[in-house]
Amino acid sequence: MRYSLLETPIGTLVLSGAADGTVSSIDFTDGRGAPQPDGSWVRDDAAFAEARAQLEAYFAGRLRQFALPLAPTGTAFQQHVWQALGQIPYGSTRTYGQLAAALGAPRAMRAVGAANGRNPISIVIPCHRLIGSDGSLTGYGGGLARKRWLLEFEGAR
Repeated sequence: MRYSLLETPIGTLVLSGAADGTVSSIDFTDGRGAPQPDGSWVRDDAAFAEARAQLEAYFAGRLRQFALPLAPTGTAFQQHVWQALGQIPYGSTRTYGQLAAALGAPRAMRAVGAANGRNPISIVIPCHRLIGSDGSLTGYGGGLARKRWLLEFEGAR
C-alpha cells in the first residue's frame, strides 16, 4: 500500500492507494477508523501528486469538483451511495432521506446513513454534504467541527 500525508486547514489527511495514484482512502489521521500506515506501507508523495494538487486547490477555494482515479472498497449498495454522494454539488447539502429517495429506496435512510459512515474517501466523495432531516449536522468520521467547517467553507451553511 502506498500513502501520502497532506496538511490541510482542518488537519492532516492520509491518502492511500496504489502506486499509480489510484486513491482507495482519504481520511484525517485522527479520524474515526482512519487507516494507520504500518511497516508494510510505503510513503510515496509522488504517486499521489495529482490527488494532493486537487485537494490543495480545493482548500484554496479554486476547485469545486474532483477528477481522480478512485477505488473505494465496499458493498454494491455502499458503492451506489458513494456514487450518489459524488453528485451532490459543491455548496449544497442533501438529507439522508433525499439521498435515499434519489436512489429509489426512500425508506432506506438508515442504510444510506450507514453507507455514508463507511465512506473511505473523505472530501472527494463528499459525505460531509449529508445532513439530518431537520438541517442538523449529524455524524462525521472527522468530527462535527470539521463537517461544519467544510460546509461553511463551501457556502452550504
